[in-house]
Amino acid sequence: MKMDQKPTATLLELAAKSLLSNEPAAIHVLNEIPRDLFVPLFNAAFLGRHKQMLKAMVRIWPFCCLHIGSLNARESYYEIVEAMIDGLQILPAQNSSSWRPKLRILDLRYDLDCGTTCSEIRTTFPFCLQSCIYSQHSILKIEEAQNNVRCLGIGNSASKPHLAQEPMELIVDISLNGTLRTEQFLSLLLSKVEQSSGSLHLCCRDLQIDTVSAHKTILQFLDLGCIEHLEIDQTYLNEVTTLLTQVNHLSGLSLSNIPFKSYKGRNFRSFLIWLGRLDTLQELSLSYFCLTNQLYKLLRVLPPWMDTLYLSFCGLSNRDVIVLSQSSQATHLRVLNLSNNQIFSEVDEPFLTLLEKVSDTLEHLEVNNCFITDSTLSAILPALSLCSKLYFLSFAFNPITMPALKSLLQHLAPLRRLKHVIYPVPVHCYDEWNFLETLDRHKLAEAQAQVNVMLKEVQREDMKWTSCCD
Repeated sequence: MKMDQKPTATLLELAAKSLLSNEPAAIHVLNEIPRDLFVPLFNAAFLGRHKQMLKAMVRIWPFCCLHIGSLNARESYYEIVEAMIDGLQILPAQNSSSWRPKLRILDLRYDLDCGTTCSEIRTTFPFCLQSCIYSQHSILKIEEAQNNVRCLGIGNSASKPHLAQEPMELIVDISLNGTLRTEQFLSLLLSKVEQSSGSLHLCCRDLQIDTVSAHKTILQFLDLGCIEHLEIDQTYLNEVTTLLTQVNHLSGLSLSNIPFKSYKGRNFRSFLIWLGRLDTLQELSLSYFCLTNQLYKLLRVLPPWMDTLYLSFCGLSNRDVIVLSQSSQATHLRVLNLSNNQIFSEVDEPFLTLLEKVSDTLEHLEVNNCFITDSTLSAILPALSLCSKLYFLSFAFNPITMPALKSLLQHLAPLRRLKHVIYPVPVHCYDEWNFLETLDRHKLAEAQAQVNVMLKEVQREDMKWTSCCD
């Protein structure tokens, strides 16, 4: 089979597409179609933007959970998921009817590793791999509470927890960006939760906030203990700290444009205290967060096993790079971004030492716009060549010549895991370096052609080299 040939559709997929050719008729017979057809029919309806069919399918979904998974809605995301939310049935507890929908967990997140439903071969809870495990309002915690009552041997029904509706979960990533469309979506979410009288748990795993002070009402409504990834932009440091006191299970934290007055002030000290309590933190991203000669304060409170660190536009100095190379985190880092810091303006040794420390673990490195020159590149090449697990390298917007670029390619060719390199436009391609309007596109095309020839010569055509202007 050729690589570009589309896989042949299965009989179930063909049947699903045939049903959708007459959507009203398909909706009318949904109760009669076999369970095996629901997943391919849902996938076809989702990709075909059949909103009424999606709403109807959620209403009678025959499995315990439903995930968007790898399906990509793109620009129609809100319209599609709103239809699905609208179809979500809040079920009365202990429904005696012989037929009833089974859906308990609706997951609206895009996740390449998640299927449409989870296996139902389990006989004990949890039945869904994505169910919430933190909130007291989650199905898991409610089931545990009910099981504890049973284990105590309390026989009369008056002693057992009473629920008017079946507990359900709506899992969704939320972006608080202040746009009208987002506000409409949030309004629908809140309305659905309020209609459930407490039986529907809104579980947000990934929360993005643009200016905390503008979204205090919705933040009070959310269960912040569910959040695993938190991204905050344009917010005062004391407001960030207030949120950190309420998030207990963060694996990723991203802060951008966070102003504060002093490293010695109470706000910064309080921030460090609560940051240090995030024991599960694996990824930290700071951008436009001034840390000049202060990185040591941050590193000493972070988990030593943290493996992802983004420090772009943080005003890092050579002293900060030395501190990072000596930190407990250095030998665990898989992803490191030091872009937009002038860390090579004085000497190269600190970064050289850092590369030696991370060489056994580093997979992703970005040092864009760090004023790396030919001499700097020549100095760090031996250490960079030792990073045997490196998969991605980006060093765009640095003043590098074509001979230095060729030397780099020769040194990196033996790194068999390295597949993606983003390199700077060689300086000879500009009339005035780094001014895009002075870029000679013909010279850039020639440079790219030379790179491609060299990749072929060293038998590394599997490694993709692209310039920052491609």
